[in-house]
Amino acid sequence: MEEIENIELVFLTLENYKDLQPAIKLAYPDLPNPFWSEKHIKTLITKFPEGQIVIQVNGKVAGCALSIIVDYDDFDNHHTYNDITGNYTFNTHNIEGNVLYGIDVFIKQEFRGLRLGRRLYDHRKELCESLNLKGVAFGGRIPNYGQFKDTMTPKEYIEKVKRKEIHDPVFNFQISNDFHPVRIIKNYLDGDKASDDYAVLLEWDNIYYEKKEKKPSRKKTNVRLGLIQWQMRSYSHLDQLLQQAEYFIDSVSSYRCDFALFPEFFNAPLMAKDNHLQEHAAIKNLAQHTETIVQKFSEMAISYNINIITGSMPEVVDDRLYNVGYLCRRDGSVDRYEKLHVTPDEAKVWGMQGGNKLHTFDTDCGKIGVLICYDVEFPELGRLLANDGMDILFVPFLTDTQNGFSRVRHCAQARAIENECYVAIAGSVGNLPNVHNMDIQYAQSMVFTPCDFAFPTNGIKAEAIPNSEMILIADVDISLLRELNQFGSVKNLQDRRLDLYSLNKK
Repeated sequence: MEEIENIELVFLTLENYKDLQPAIKLAYPDLPNPFWSEKHIKTLITKFPEGQIVIQVNGKVAGCALSIIVDYDDFDNHHTYNDITGNYTFNTHNIEGNVLYGIDVFIKQEFRGLRLGRRLYDHRKELCESLNLKGVAFGGRIPNYGQFKDTMTPKEYIEKVKRKEIHDPVFNFQISNDFHPVRIIKNYLDGDKASDDYAVLLEWDNIYYEKKEKKPSRKKTNVRLGLIQWQMRSYSHLDQLLQQAEYFIDSVSSYRCDFALFPEFFNAPLMAKDNHLQEHAAIKNLAQHTETIVQKFSEMAISYNINIITGSMPEVVDDRLYNVGYLCRRDGSVDRYEKLHVTPDEAKVWGMQGGNKLHTFDTDCGKIGVLICYDVEFPELGRLLANDGMDILFVPFLTDTQNGFSRVRHCAQARAIENECYVAIAGSVGNLPNVHNMDIQYAQSMVFTPCDFAFPTNGIKAEAIPNSEMILIADVDISLLRELNQFGSVKNLQDRRLDLYSLNKK
């Protein structure tokens, strides 16, 4: 497969049909002639364009998801595919209905293994929530059942799959995405011999559903943060460190986090093998791993469908040593940020230089900023990012003592209050006895909020256990920041005396 540069979800158009048609044939080789004609696709797009989604990789169609809205109460417990689709007319689509019904979802063979199907299911869930529907439902095929139909009933087959006694990639994938089986339906899809004409009715419940209709919102405002409080430990080679990093990415991704935040210099254990060298030589050797780590993190951002903030790593540019990090978005794009203020110790021991670029980054969850450790102690930087529309400030840090941690912690909380934003900080814990200048670490990862009625009274949304390896997960609501800006008890951004002072970026 070619290198992935971009992944995006777009609305299905008729222009996509020529790319979809061969994929449909390959996705359902055991069914009668492809049941999705251009006429069907046109009808779906006309009736419910928001429900027809294509996922593209490097601009090429990799898969799609089709759905309609139905009044679920109009169908009995043993409905068929013909019933739901109105015999493929889709006259059953009802904008006033209460359930989003999945008509089809598939990924082309060459793009499988990238967790693209999960993105399509996640889109359906988000669409369901934004439209205030009760849930998502669909009839799931069990094409592997045909191999066991003579020895067990469909119910027995499903139970064995759930107990992992039989592997069914389709059904396992569906339940791993929080869909629960409701009942088995006979004669669901005409001609589905591989499933012996059976299907499993699967449902996902929208816990935010309210009987009273609310105005649909397409913009994502609830953002889930995953902070990784990283344990410093010995690694014999880079692959071991990446394996540990992937473990944490997998963990926060399984909780549907939108961001994963790593600490500053989380890769420092790799310097152990160079402990016989001078400190500045050892960290320059560490910088040789940075390009590989960024590439692997970018691949994991795509694979696990999560935006990754890589903490920070040393990087040599024009023979100068910098402290930098990368934002690896789940769409495949990558951006770089720099530590602007290096500590006296970084300059003296490592010969590190301060960077010179400060800017916000657009993401699928709003604008974010990143300040590495010491940078958060300079209030001008946070204000410049806030002036540029930042909603969430991420602070990867590394501190050896409680004194150093307290400086980062209290300055980070101040940035949340004065800039009306969320601030997430993540650090490393533990000891590295075989790495000079990195002997001990102290950290407590936290998420800070402004202090007003819509937020915690102490301005702390979540906090990790001090000096323990763990992940910290917290939800933040971007819409509350908008309300704070307009209706807060105090208005730190609006009430600035710009007639007396101003702050500008050179």
